[in-house]
Amino acid sequence: ASCVKMKARGDLKEYKVVGRKLPTDALPIPPIYQMRIFAPDRVVAVSRFWYFAKLLKKIKKTNSEILECTQVYEKKPTVVKNFGVWLRYDSRSGTHNMYREYRDVTVAGAITQCYRDMGARHRARAHSIQIMRVERVSSSKCRRPNIKQFHDMNIKFPLPHRVIRDPCAPLFSTKRPQTHFM
Repeated sequence: ASCVKMKARGDLKEYKVVGRKLPTDALPIPPIYQMRIFAPDRVVAVSRFWYFAKLLKKIKKTNSEILECTQVYEKKPTVVKNFGVWLRYDSRSGTHNMYREYRDVTVAGAITQCYRDMGARHRARAHSIQIMRVERVSSSKCRRPNIKQFHDMNIKFPLPHRVIRDPCAPLFSTKRPQTHFM
């Protein structure tokens, strides 16, 4: 057993990994398993596939094969979408299930946000997080208020307190700068 753990370095990408057990006399046509894996690169994606296959379907790397490992690209990477993420993670006290919502232009971006968020809020390491399901959520079905606040069509992002630096002005001045422009 190797002790190499998954690290969520950089932006994660979505991979479709397909594998199966090698055909034998007892099982000439083995079932094919497909997984949706989020990983920083292809090598880690295949490694995670073996990890989950061994865990869920009792398939080992020694008597199995990878049929396909392809990166999945977003169909519309310019449109902001809401994503619901169902996950399981191991904490210091036990295993927990969780549902989270993120807003991003790609699924991979939302999952990257999720890994960062879980590390920050729950001190969950990347190797202890298992993404169970990810799906696009319509605005009406969103539950979290921090996501719902962006659904207003008339949302504005004002810049009320701007400090404009004049390159010709002296560095130190006797009068206070004017920062409120309406």
